[in-house]
Amino acid sequence: MNLLPQPPRRIVSVVPSQTELLFDLGLDQEIVGVTKFCIHPADQVKSRTRVGGTKTLNLGRIHALKPDLILANKEENTREQIEELQRHYPVHVTDIATLSDALLMIRTVGGLVGRAGEGEVLADSIRQKFDSLLSEPASGQTVAYLIWRKPWMVAAGRTFIDAMLTAGGFRNAFSSRERYPEISEAELQAVRPDLIFLSSEPYPFQEYHRAELQAHIPDARVILVDGELFSWYGSRLMKTPDYLRSLRIR
Repeated sequence: MNLLPQPPRRIVSVVPSQTELLFDLGLDQEIVGVTKFCIHPADQVKSRTRVGGTKTLNLGRIHALKPDLILANKEENTREQIEELQRHYPVHVTDIATLSDALLMIRTVGGLVGRAGEGEVLADSIRQKFDSLLSEPASGQTVAYLIWRKPWMVAAGRTFIDAMLTAGGFRNAFSSRERYPEISEAELQAVRPDLIFLSSEPYPFQEYHRAELQAHIPDARVILVDGELFSWYGSRLMKTPDYLRSLRIR
């Protein structure tokens, strides 16, 4: 997708995983605006203008930055705000549900920002790491992946998290449902998962949540997991295969 006649010089990224990707592709001065949830790489994002949250963008701040490219995402940003920005600026909107989607996004973004070679190398490296993981025996363990509390919400089918669980050799206990449904504790018990993963984001599950749920559902093993390594679909995917492997051998 060629949005620009030449590589951008003023980029606003409103997607945390893609912000990290831009820096890892070798950009620096070109990145002028990020969201408050763009936390990686910490030493570099702190000097950028914050343009609000991913779903609560401060459009005035974005206008003041005069970007020549905005990176957005269908799921992480609101349609109304992105459509408003599209009236003024080139906006590249991604929609990521699979590893293939993520690898294509890395290559596409690399091309958009004048780092096509770097994007190709990064995508190929990530693919090789996942190919190695996928060649290993699957654990076959069923997992309920919780992303929220009060109400309980899970990552079900047709999500990037589901794709990462599958890549790790796990079976999603809620794969027959879609997106991020609310569930009851009774439903959680009824699927009899081998493992319950409590994600570090968007809800910041802590050890006391793990202990509390373990007491309620003693037949499952409840584990706190790094949500970034399941849901960030940019350059952080380089770390995901080894992390998934570590969870499999517990």
